[in-house]
This record gives sequence, structure tokens and C-alpha cells, in this order.
Amino acid sequence: MSQKQRVLFLCVANSSRSQMAEALLRHLDPEHFEAFSAGSAPTQVDDRARHALQQLGISCEGLFSKSIEQVTGEPFDYVITLCDKSALECLALPGAGEYIAWNFADPATSTDKAAYRKTLQEIHERIKLFVLIKSRPAAPVAEGGLLSPTELFKCLADETRARIALLLSLEQELCVCELTAALDEAQPKISRHLALLRGSGLLEDRRNGQWVYYRLHPQLPAWVGEVLRQTLEHNAEWLRQDVERLWQMRDRPGRKPLCA
Repeated sequence: MSQKQRVLFLCVANSSRSQMAEALLRHLDPEHFEAFSAGSAPTQVDDRARHALQQLGISCEGLFSKSIEQVTGEPFDYVITLCDKSALECLALPGAGEYIAWNFADPATSTDKAAYRKTLQEIHERIKLFVLIKSRPAAPVAEGGLLSPTELFKCLADETRARIALLLSLEQELCVCELTAALDEAQPKISRHLALLRGSGLLEDRRNGQWVYYRLHPQLPAWVGEVLRQTLEHNAEWLRQDVERLWQMRDRPGRKPLCA
């Protein structure tokens, strides 16, 4: 079993934000991380922070305010500051690994009665993302550079390409003439967009007799298919005319089943 990564959360008073972060990380992933907190001018754990944690079902056991001096010299893989002031005041800790700067408004200065609950929710979302990124090894880049988020959204930023992708998500497989009919566009324009989508790794093609059919690449990451599925589900009206033109098309080319 690999050694747990040690994470230190810092804020000035070590009374609410850093305590919340410590408790949340202990709760979310005790298998991969050890969580600690400290402050440059520690006071005591705020009862409102404890209450917010307890309402979320997070244990407050072992939480107490402590100074940076009490943890100086201890090894930490990550030191995360929770406010701009602590980032400025906290000196570099000997033996610390990566420094990360987050900034959350101090709920103690807010007049909002739900300030502590809202701050806890914000920190919770950030901790979940931290766990997701830092608890897993970096995934290897797919052969051929199959589709990063930037490439996907660049492709889908063009309306015609977005409609092509959604139609393929709906119909599984279409040829150029079907897409030409559905989108009411000239064949050369559709072909240019298909070439770009294929070159980006979003689509692949196959020949069946005289026809070339296009489909979403079968090795796409699952999240890409989910993005298209959710977009299609919530924007059916936007695609309605395209689908109706496709379904009303006569003499649609036949196709043999795909090889398994």
C-alpha cells in the first residue's frame, strides 16, 4: 500500500476555514491523505464551523487550533493556504512539497446567517476536486491525441459541427448525404466539417459499398459521450428540424451491420 500524502491547510486564526478543510479531507479520502491544519495567529475552533460540519455529517473529532510553529519541521506533501492573508504571512515550511493557494471569504466577517454553511460547501467542492486530481496517477495521453477538452469544445463551437455530433449521437451512424439532407447544407461544406471532426479524433469513418459512414469514435472517453448525451437531452427543440428532415429523407442508403 502506498504511503499516505500529508496535507496541511493554513489560515490566519485556524478557527473555521482551515478546520473545515482538515475535517473534509479526513472524511472524503482517509485512505490516501492525512489532513492537518494550523494558523499564523491561532485562536480556537469556531462553534459555527463545528455546527456546519456536523450538519453535513462530518466528524469534528480531533479538531483544535494550533500555530504554524507547532507543525514546523514536519514533512508535508501539500501546503494549502485558504486565504490571501495566510498566503502572505505564512513563511515557507522546511520540508514542504507543493504549495497551493486557495482563497475563501472569511464567514466570520459576513452578515449572512448561512455564511458558514456556504463556505463549507465551497471548500467541500474544492476538496473533492483536489482528491480527484491528486489521488490518481496522471492518465497517459491516448494514442493519436484523442480529444482533450479544449479540442472538443473548439470543435463544437461551430454550429454545423455541433449539429453533426448530436445527430451522430442520436443516430449512431450517418453518411454525408444523410447529413446534407438533415442540415440542409451543401455537400462540400458538410464534408469539410466531417474531415475536421475526424482529424480531431471525435469521429471515425468506414466504407460500406459506395458509401462512407461516420460515427463517434468508439475509443472516446466516456465523459465526451455524456456531454453529447446531456446536450441532446436538454436541447431537443434546437435539433428538431434537422431530425425531422433526416427522418423524412427518402432513399436513405442501406448499411450492413458493423463488425463486432
